[in-house]
Amino acid sequence: MLINHYFLFLFLFLILQRFVELWLARRNGKWIISQGGYEVGKSHFKYIVFIHTGFLVSLFMEVGAGAKPPTWWMLPCIILILSQFLRYWCIYSLGPYWNTRIYIVPESGLVKKGPYRWYSHPNYLVVMTEFVVIPLIFGAYWTSVFWSLINFVFLTFVRIPVEEKALEVADFNGSNINE
Repeated sequence: MLINHYFLFLFLFLILQRFVELWLARRNGKWIISQGGYEVGKSHFKYIVFIHTGFLVSLFMEVGAGAKPPTWWMLPCIILILSQFLRYWCIYSLGPYWNTRIYIVPESGLVKKGPYRWYSHPNYLVVMTEFVVIPLIFGAYWTSVFWSLINFVFLTFVRIPVEEKALEVADFNGSNINE
């Protein structure tokens, strides 16, 4: 296996980032439940875990098998860095409502600040971007195409429709959280 130091650093950073996000999601989930909230779409969360795990394993295997970074690796790297700014803007904007799961606090209103002013699901845009560009940085084209398509189909036909329907309940009173 030919794993370079740059790949290993980014790979370990991604795993650490995911664990920190899961910790934050668990903490926020407890707060949401304390506010009368509840989880929606719990049955499909295992597929999200599978997709993300499959992506990381595939990435490690393809790079380890000798995938070579393209000469234009800097372009997907810059896109990845920009997407991370959007990721943390999303987390900051949602505050205690941010989660990897779908939680609803009835009649709490929708968060309409930060990137959520313009787009309903910017965090999913970040994830889709990552699934494309992270493998491209290291020349893992198969991982980029295969897992991006799987993730896109799942988000488009399962996750986002469930979340949209649940958000209708949260926005029942028509208010928005803009503070």
